[in-house]
Amino acid sequence: MSQIEKVRVIPRRLISDDRGWFLKAITGTEEDIPSHTGEVYLTMGKPGQAKGGHYHPEALEWFTVIQGEAILKLEDIETHERRDIPMSLDKAISVFIPNNVAHTVVNNSDKDFILLAYTDKLYDPKDTISYTIK
Repeated sequence: MSQIEKVRVIPRRLISDDRGWFLKAITGTEEDIPSHTGEVYLTMGKPGQAKGGHYHPEALEWFTVIQGEAILKLEDIETHERRDIPMSLDKAISVFIPNNVAHTVVNNSDKDFILLAYTDKLYDPKDTISYTIK
């Protein structure tokens, strides 16, 4: 079999609601993917909307805004220490978020934002705990 014959097109599920959309680019369960791979995903937030609002007891995440602007709101669930990080493509940064740090991404601009994320774990609903950052 030639290498070109090994190419696979993998259908993906785009989840949309009135806040924006969510798309997993890599789920970590793909054929031929190494076992240590987590998930890569994109999420879009509409103006005035917030995405996230949870923390992970186990998973680690890395966020990069690749379009638009957003404020990443963080809170340590044990110490309640907070941090707000402005994110945009113009001032490109990636933010590492350790476990037990609640996170919400707020679009406070008048245009959609797109955030690219990586997590070291496959999705487990038991590892996503709702949390409101006030």
